[in-house]
Amino acid sequence: MKQIVILGAGTAGTIVANKLAESLDLGEWKITAVDQSELHYYQPGFLFIPFGVYQKEDVVRPRRDYLPRSIETIIAEIDVIEPAGNQVRLKTGRVLKYDYLIIATGTRIVPGETPGLAEHEWRKSIFDFYTVDGAVALARRLRTWQGGRLLLNITEMPIKCPVAPLEFLFLADWFFHEHGLRDRVELTLVTPLPGAFTKPRASALLGGMLDEKNIKVVPEYNIMEVDPDGKKITSYEGTELEYDLLVSIPLNMGDPVIARSGMGNESNFVPTDKHTLKAKDYDNVFVLGDATDLPASKAGSVAHFQGEVFIENFLRYIDGLELLPTFDGHANCYIESGFGKGFLIDFNYDVEPLPGMFPLPGVGPFSLLQESRVNHWGKLLFRWMYWNMLLKGRQLPIPAQMAMAGKWN
Repeated sequence: MKQIVILGAGTAGTIVANKLAESLDLGEWKITAVDQSELHYYQPGFLFIPFGVYQKEDVVRPRRDYLPRSIETIIAEIDVIEPAGNQVRLKTGRVLKYDYLIIATGTRIVPGETPGLAEHEWRKSIFDFYTVDGAVALARRLRTWQGGRLLLNITEMPIKCPVAPLEFLFLADWFFHEHGLRDRVELTLVTPLPGAFTKPRASALLGGMLDEKNIKVVPEYNIMEVDPDGKKITSYEGTELEYDLLVSIPLNMGDPVIARSGMGNESNFVPTDKHTLKAKDYDNVFVLGDATDLPASKAGSVAHFQGEVFIENFLRYIDGLELLPTFDGHANCYIESGFGKGFLIDFNYDVEPLPGMFPLPGVGPFSLLQESRVNHWGKLLFRWMYWNMLLKGRQLPIPAQMAMAGKWN
């Protein structure tokens, strides 16, 4: 019997596990999924927790509820991948042999890499919202915070969900208005990017929105350290910025097992072919989701689109056919802009976000690069779609490869 091992059962790993279980003859193939946690988190929901829109219980479910019962699920930590021997060692001592390996180990925040960030003021005056515990702690703090200088600092790119920092600030603007505190709060985005976002057209639009909402932007800021007692951050160029409340997007890195296995770059992301999703150095290893080093957004929509195109390509490959360059870097992101409104952007490796209607040309119902209440409700609806459709590998009415229909320059 041939063996497929999937490392990581987050968004990408779970989608692929479900699709493979439906597509392969399980009398001939054994599929094993490995993850270190029994819990699956809806990570886009972390953004809403600090502002009381969601609670912790809204974003967490048992992982096994979303993995097919026809495969083997193992909850254990991975010790090391040994690609030369086509095997994975678990910390329990078990060894998993494979014919094909799918790495979907994701990315994580590493606040300890920035001096002063994760010390005695961590989750007191310094917070993250990229973990559920960080988001819950920040929600608790915002309930009693009476205003001051709130800095949101992006430590270094790439990060998971590049629009989330902007959404946080838009929601903070709304939240403080709702609580009668906005005139007592100074909101500032401190970013290593030259503007508000990675794509120039969207960056101009979103930067204009920040300006309209009186949210300052400090671009090209490369943080060196945090002074938790003096409540200030310092860049490598020596620029100091003071804060009363620091919301940090710490350094994002791939799973430590990638480093232990000698398979990653300096950030523990696996070098991956940008169109086929095959690991560049291994013919029987594929990489999906946030674990790749691709120049695509580390976001759930990207994991979804990768999963859609990967299956057909993988089935070709195991039948002895050449891989096709089917993944185009497609990303589709709802952006909360506060006050019950939102934006939607749709782009890929080569095409900037463009205005138009989505997913039906001329009909929508979602507008691209234009603020609307429908887009806000689309973002909230997506949580239901995530749990009930996307994770289970069901077809969504969104093409995996970016379509130009309905868009205009």
